[in-house]
Amino acid sequence: MPAKNPLLDAWRSGRSTLNGWLVIPHHVATEAMAHQGWDSLTIDMQHGMSDYSSALGMLTAISTTKTVAMARVPWLDEGIIMRMLDAGCYGIICPMINTADEARRFARACLYVPEGNRSFGPIRVGHYAGSDYYQNANEEVLSIAMIESREALDNLDAILDVEELKAIYIGPADLSLALGCVPKFDQEDPVVVAAIERIVTSAKAKGKWVGIHNATVAYARRMTDLGADFVSVGSDFSLMTRGAAAIVSEFRGHESDRSVPY
Repeated sequence: MPAKNPLLDAWRSGRSTLNGWLVIPHHVATEAMAHQGWDSLTIDMQHGMSDYSSALGMLTAISTTKTVAMARVPWLDEGIIMRMLDAGCYGIICPMINTADEARRFARACLYVPEGNRSFGPIRVGHYAGSDYYQNANEEVLSIAMIESREALDNLDAILDVEELKAIYIGPADLSLALGCVPKFDQEDPVVVAAIERIVTSAKAKGKWVGIHNATVAYARRMTDLGADFVSVGSDFSLMTRGAAAIVSEFRGHESDRSVPY
């Protein structure tokens, strides 16, 4: 993979991208997902079942394609952020960023000096991305802060003013909870919809890229029409279980009563 980030090229040209979500910690499942044509795949280390060892094998599997590898880290922890970047991620999604100080701390962990404080040691990514990785990393690596709490909404403008931060990612379920609504994707509750619209509009006005998680393609298209630069739809787990449930239901002649929340 070249040192340049294909996601940024797409967004700058006005094309929204499709991100897949990985919660199953296995390189074969990841390889199967990577060969389906997603623009990017995100390894979920927060609510998914992957640790660093399994994530490393998953990143290697993604490398068999042109799909861009990203990870959602468990929390704002510089150690795992830097380690996942060194392992080959071109974007880091960090949950529960609530203040400008947290956004700045996160973004600086993704940047080499003088813009940030990322420690130098690109062992795998230097091999994977090429000898010019270091020269381009600060421009091409995506720091993506999750906006998913009432505190983050209150501090939205200040978070978006953090120069080092590249993008934000809306977490609809936690955002819904924070606003006193049922936690779910593809929200129709006017309170949550208004918050999502405000986040997207504000991010675009401040020159930040913005993404959001969705349950269906139809809702994801609504979000790209709203201005989202990248959208996630479902996960490897939900795609597998829904597909299996559909086959069982079709064979038995009744609708499935199984729900897949993630």
